[in-house]
Amino acid sequence: MTLLISCGEVSSSQITVLRLLNQSVDFLFDNVSRILAPVFTNLRDFEMRLSCIERPQFTPGEHSYMSNENWVSDKKGYDHKGDPEANFNALDSILKSSLDRLASLRESVCRRKSLRYDECVAIHASIMRDLCLQGKLNAALWLRKKLMQSGFIPGLVTHNHLLNGLCKLGSVDKADGLVREMWEMGPSPNCVSYNTYIKGLCSVDNVDKALYLFSTMSKYGVKPNRVTCNILVHALCQKGLMGNTKLLEEILGSSSEANAPLDIVTCTILMDSCFKNGDVVQALGVWKEMSEKNIPADTVVYNVLIRGLCSSGNMVDAYGLVCDMVKRGVDPDVFTYNTLISALCKEGMFDEACGIHGTMQRAGVAPDQISYKVIIQGLCMYGDVARANEFLLSMLKSSLLPEVLLWNVVIDGYGRCGDTSSALSVRNLMLSYGVKPNIYTNNALIHGYVKEGRFIDACLFKDQMRYTSVYPDTTTYNLLLGGACTFGNLKLAFQLYDEMMKRRCRPDLITYTELIRGLCWKGRLKEAEELLLRLQVSGISLDHVPFWILMRKYTKLRRVDEAYLAYRKWLMTRSGGGVACQSRLNHMHTEQKQ
Repeated sequence: MTLLISCGEVSSSQITVLRLLNQSVDFLFDNVSRILAPVFTNLRDFEMRLSCIERPQFTPGEHSYMSNENWVSDKKGYDHKGDPEANFNALDSILKSSLDRLASLRESVCRRKSLRYDECVAIHASIMRDLCLQGKLNAALWLRKKLMQSGFIPGLVTHNHLLNGLCKLGSVDKADGLVREMWEMGPSPNCVSYNTYIKGLCSVDNVDKALYLFSTMSKYGVKPNRVTCNILVHALCQKGLMGNTKLLEEILGSSSEANAPLDIVTCTILMDSCFKNGDVVQALGVWKEMSEKNIPADTVVYNVLIRGLCSSGNMVDAYGLVCDMVKRGVDPDVFTYNTLISALCKEGMFDEACGIHGTMQRAGVAPDQISYKVIIQGLCMYGDVARANEFLLSMLKSSLLPEVLLWNVVIDGYGRCGDTSSALSVRNLMLSYGVKPNIYTNNALIHGYVKEGRFIDACLFKDQMRYTSVYPDTTTYNLLLGGACTFGNLKLAFQLYDEMMKRRCRPDLITYTELIRGLCWKGRLKEAEELLLRLQVSGISLDHVPFWILMRKYTKLRRVDEAYLAYRKWLMTRSGGGVACQSRLNHMHTEQKQ
């Protein structure tokens, strides 16, 4: 075109047409990605692929210039005069060149488009699986719907991910609809799909529908496997339907994977269910059947047996199984040792429990939080707080930071023994390791102060709690109220009662019981009766203790009638479910005054 212009053989209108045509072709080539974007699902990815298309090795307009030069060079005796035929030949050459470029571009795009479909499905399937793992099922289902509207059908693995996500959320109705759509539009569900759906039905306690679905699997050409059977066996055991042996045999006989009707997972489920139902004999019968059929036992099987025997009090048999598993080359794990330690602590056999704890360390099995927690709680419960503290320090040496509960148990153990100095040292150690005390920690220290007779220190410690993020609660005030009543300081006790009311700490049965005890100890029985009346109409559930305190005091004073009236009030609260009718209480109170 430049050559024609320089030769003066093209009019201004023709120049304008040629320029617009060239600009249009260049615009189409450079912006074709945006024009064709609706065809594809990802514009950025399409542009990236479009950049890979081999463009002609020339700049825009170069081909037309070359054609023009060749055409001019072929014209012998060109006299630079206006030649209409020459002008139209130049236009034809430019148009042909532009159309060739467009055809080449279209061919390249179509070639890339055929590869794009499979990649599009793979990318969106990966996104759907990620959404399912994140629990964003609505977004995943929306993406599936959009893909299917565009003619893409996600694969079976993607659908199984969707089923699993729906079942985990308990949306079994949506899962049912998805399975139906899979049968109608594809891909057809397989055994994994059915296992996922059956497990989801069992998780929402719809075992009947799970069994029906199980019975229809073969009809649709899907064979149940061992996993299917184990899911149903576990669900039946949880519902207490293990006694239906006919149903169990039918389920177990449906598996086409194993010659034996039982495998290790099935046996474990059955034994665990038997132990939980208290049927030790049947559980051992399953164990015997395993041994007879040479089904190898692993650590999980032995742990179920050992825990079941320990729960039923058969410690000797449990020890025997531990020896048996070692002989068979099955190493006990931390769960095995924790089971034994817990059972021994419940029996009060702490020396043996500590021995097992040492054995697991020598065997190379590192104790965990539960291993220490069971021993520390047991030792503190039986009063051996010093030994419990040694285990706490052992945890720290093992680079195992105790949870706040274990610190509180040791602090409370020292507090119950009246050893506040040791309790405070444990609390300071707790702070040094970055563990923040909570309300139970502070209440344990206050209990220790009161137990040791250091009531003023207990009140000062309560006041210091205001400057922390841990504020006194009802238990805090009950401990202080009880201490004030024990020391005969009723004025302070009622001041604490007023303070807790101002701080919106709701009094409970222990609060009123401590005040009634303090009033009775001071001989202020009339006030004790009025406080008991207030307690009865407060709606707080009652027990026998406040009535027993009054009856005992009246009996000591040889005031049998008042003691009998307090007894009648107690009987009335028992027949009334713990809360007495106010009119009846007022009537009995009037009788007492007369």
